[in-house]
Amino acid sequence: MKTSEIRKKFLDFFASKGHQVVPSSSLIPGNDPTLMFTVAGMVQFKDVFLGFEKRDYTRATTSQKCLRAGGKHNDLENVGYTARHHTFFEMLGNFSFGDYFKRDAITFAWEFLTGEQWLALPKDKLMVTVYATDDEAYDIWHQTVGLPADKIVRIGDNKGAPYASDNFWTMGDTGPCGPCTEIFFDHGPSVAGGPPGSPDEDGDRFMEIWNNVFMQFNRDEAGTLHPLPKPSVDTGMGLERLSTVLQHVKSNYETDALACLVRAAARETGVEYSQDVPSLKVIADHIRACSFMVADGILPSNEGRGYVLRRIARRAIRHGYKLGQKGLFFHKIVADLVAEMGEAYPELREKQAHIEDALRAEEIKFAETLEIGMGLVDSALEGGKTALDGDTIFKLYDTFGFPVDLTADICRERGIHADLEGFERAMEAQRERGRAGSNFKMSGKIAYDGEDTRFHGYDKSSVEAKVLALYKGTDPVDSLSAGDEGIVVLDGTAFYAEGGGQVGDVGEISAAGGIAALFDVADTQKIQGAAFGHKGKLARGALKVGDAVTATIDLHQRQASARNHSATHLLHAALRHVLGGHVVQKGSLVNPERTRFDFAHGEAVTAAQIAELERVVNHVIAANYEVKAELMSMEAAQKSGAMMLFGEKYGDEVRVLTMGDFSAELCGGTHVKRTGDIGLFKIVAEGGVAAGVRRIEAVTGEGALAYIQAQDALIKEAAAALKAQTSDEVLAKIAALQDSAKALEKELAKLKGQLASSAGDSLADAAADINGVKVLAAELPGADNTALRETLDKLKDKLGSAAIVLAAKGDGKVALVAGVTADLTGKLKAGELVNFVAQQVGGKGGGRPDMAQAGGTQPENLDAALNGVQAWVAGKL
Repeated sequence: MKTSEIRKKFLDFFASKGHQVVPSSSLIPGNDPTLMFTVAGMVQFKDVFLGFEKRDYTRATTSQKCLRAGGKHNDLENVGYTARHHTFFEMLGNFSFGDYFKRDAITFAWEFLTGEQWLALPKDKLMVTVYATDDEAYDIWHQTVGLPADKIVRIGDNKGAPYASDNFWTMGDTGPCGPCTEIFFDHGPSVAGGPPGSPDEDGDRFMEIWNNVFMQFNRDEAGTLHPLPKPSVDTGMGLERLSTVLQHVKSNYETDALACLVRAAARETGVEYSQDVPSLKVIADHIRACSFMVADGILPSNEGRGYVLRRIARRAIRHGYKLGQKGLFFHKIVADLVAEMGEAYPELREKQAHIEDALRAEEIKFAETLEIGMGLVDSALEGGKTALDGDTIFKLYDTFGFPVDLTADICRERGIHADLEGFERAMEAQRERGRAGSNFKMSGKIAYDGEDTRFHGYDKSSVEAKVLALYKGTDPVDSLSAGDEGIVVLDGTAFYAEGGGQVGDVGEISAAGGIAALFDVADTQKIQGAAFGHKGKLARGALKVGDAVTATIDLHQRQASARNHSATHLLHAALRHVLGGHVVQKGSLVNPERTRFDFAHGEAVTAAQIAELERVVNHVIAANYEVKAELMSMEAAQKSGAMMLFGEKYGDEVRVLTMGDFSAELCGGTHVKRTGDIGLFKIVAEGGVAAGVRRIEAVTGEGALAYIQAQDALIKEAAAALKAQTSDEVLAKIAALQDSAKALEKELAKLKGQLASSAGDSLADAAADINGVKVLAAELPGADNTALRETLDKLKDKLGSAAIVLAAKGDGKVALVAGVTADLTGKLKAGELVNFVAQQVGGKGGGRPDMAQAGGTQPENLDAALNGVQAWVAGKL
C-alpha cells in the first residue's frame, strides 16, 4: 500500500466517523509563541483544547506536516544514521474537543488498524502501553477490545519526576497534557529488542505506531496540573512508520515516499543507489524539510527559523560534498519531491520555482566557503589530533558559515572530540552586549489591574473620558503637577496605541477647573491587555485620578499615519502581485513620515520591479476604492482569503480591512476612508536587512510631494554644476566624465604595473637561500592586486624553487599575495604562508597551494610580519 493511499485511508476512516477533515497548518505555529515549529498535529488545536477558541466541529482529523530540529524535539544529529529519525515528517491524527473520550478513541484506533476494509494488520502483532494509574484505559483494552493481559503494559513515572513518563504526554514545559496509551507493532523475534517497559525496549522489534493522548489537564509554569474545561483526545501516528509496517520494510527510507528521494539524491550526487549510505538518507530527509520550510515562508538566515533552515540545508550540502559532489545538486531534487507529495500538499507545486531558487542560492553561498572550511578542519587535525579545538569550531562558524552541529557531525564521523565548551567561550567573547532597547515600551513594566480603555479612534478624533490611573515612571500616583512626566490611563480614548507596526498617536489631554490642566501626549502604548497608557508631560495645571478630561489627537499626524498605513497594505498586495505569492511580511513600521515594510524575498528588487510596484499602487489609489473594515470570526476571515501574519496571535473575532478587491488583511490600525485619500505613493529605498529579507521604504501624500521636489532640486543643482541645460545633457556630461576617469585610471594602473614590475626585477637579488629554496618577503609600494600577482608570477619563474610573499599598503589596509613553486607544495602551502603574515596584520585569506591572497587592516605591523617569513619557511623545510 503506497504512502499516499495510507494517508487517504486514514482521513477517509475518520471522516466516516463524523470527523472534520482539517488541512495541515503551516510549519510556523500560528498561535503558540513557545514553539519554533509545528511539532505535532495538535499544535493548531491548542487553543481549542484550552477552551480559548471554539470551532463549529468537535471532531477533527488531519495529516499534519511537522518539523523537529531544535530545542526539546531535536532529532537532527541522528537523521540519516537511524531507520526512523527525521527532521520533517507527517503526523496522522484524530482529535476530540470535549466530544468522545477514551473508549471511542481506543476502539476507533483498533478498528482502523485491524479492520479488513482499512489496514487489516494482524491482531497478534499489536501490543499496547497505558499509564500506570490509568485503569480506565486498561479496562477498555482488556474488556472492550479483548486484548490479552500480556499484551497490555502499565508504564509509570520512569523519568525521575512526577508525571515524567513515556505514558504521560506533554507538549512542552507548559500546555495541554495527560495520560496516554501507545500502540506498538511487533516485527517478530528475528529483530532485536524487547517489549516496552523492558530493559531491551530500545531495540527495533517493537515499534510504536500510534499514540492516543487523553487531554485532561493544562500544565502551568509552576508545573501544576489544572483540569481542562472538557476532557479531549489528541492522537498522533507517524505516517512514515506506518508505511514501513504496511510495505514490509525495515527502514522509513525504504518506503516509497522516501526511497524515491534517496534515489534522486544518488542521481544528483553521482553515486550508486544504496540504503546503506547515510549521506543519501540525510539528503532525502533534508530536501523535504527545506522545501516545506521555504514553501511556508521561511528563507535561510542567521537567526530564528531561518537559521534552522540554513543548518539543515548546509548539512545536506556537506553530505553531498562528502560523496564527492562539489557542484550544485540539492535544489535539483525539489522536482522529485513535488512529484511525490505535490498532490497532497499543493503549496509545493505552487511554489516549486521559489523553493528551487531559494535552495540554489543557499548552495551557491555555502559553496564559496565549504571547501576552504573543510581544509581548515584537515589542517587543525594534522599530527593525529583527537579533538577539534573550540577556536577552530568558532572560526568555521563565524568565518565559513559552518553551523556548530554540522562541525559536530564531521567530528563524529572521524571519531574525534568536538570542543564545544571552547566554542562557547569563543562565542561568548564575541557577543555584543547592551543592545539598545526600545524608546518606550510599557507592557509588562507597569502594574495595572483596572478596567480596559475603550477605543473610539476609528471614527472620532476627540472624546470625553475619565482618568483611571496616573504614573510617574512605573510608580502609581494619585496626581500629577505641572512639569511632571508621566503616564495617563483613561476609560476611553481616541488615541491609537502602538500595534501592528503603527506608532502610537500624539496629541493632548485637557481638563477644566482652576488652572486648566493640559497634558501633552508624546506616545501611546498598551500597558496591560487593552488598557492604554498615554505618555507625556503635564504642561500646566494639575491632573488627578478620577478627573473628567478631553482626549484629543493630533489630527494631522493621525491622517499622515493613516495614509502610510493604508499604503502599506497596498504595497503588500502589490509585492505579491509583482514578485510572487511567496512574499510574506516580516515586519513593518508606520509613522506620519513614512512606511517601512520588511518581507521575505531572496534577491534585490530590480529597478523595473520597483517601477511596476509604484505603478500598481498608484493605479489602485487613483481608482479611489472604498476602504472597509468588518468584524468577523477567524474562520470567516480565513475563508475570505484575507492576509494574516504567521505567528501573530488573533482572537475569536478579527477586523478585516479591504480595499476594493485588491487587498484584504487582518488589521486593527487606523486607515483612510478611500484609497484616493492616500495621494501619491513613492518608493524611496530598497535594500536587504537579513538573509532572505528585503526592506522597502516609501512616502505618501505631502511626504511624497516633498521627496519629489527635493529630487528635482538636486537634479537642477547637478545640472548647474555640470553647466548642463537639460536632464538629458546632465547624463551625457556625467558619462563623459566617467569615460575620462576610466581612461585615467587605466593609464595609472599601467604606470603602477610598470613601476612594480621594474621593482620586482630588482627584488630577485634580495631573495635569501634557505636549504636550496629561495625565500623572498617584500613590500611593493604603490602596487595594486594585479601588479602584485603579475610580479609574483615573474619572480617564481626567475627564482626557480621559491617561496614568496609580496605586500602593498594603501588607505590604511594591506594587500598580500603568496606563491610557492610547484616543486615545494608538498612541504609548503601558499595559503598557510599568506595567513601567517595576514594574521599579524589583522587579516585573513586563502587560495590554492601554489598561490594565495589575503588582506589586513594593520599596516603598521607589516614590516615585522615580513621579517618573520624566512624563519617560518625554514621551520617547514
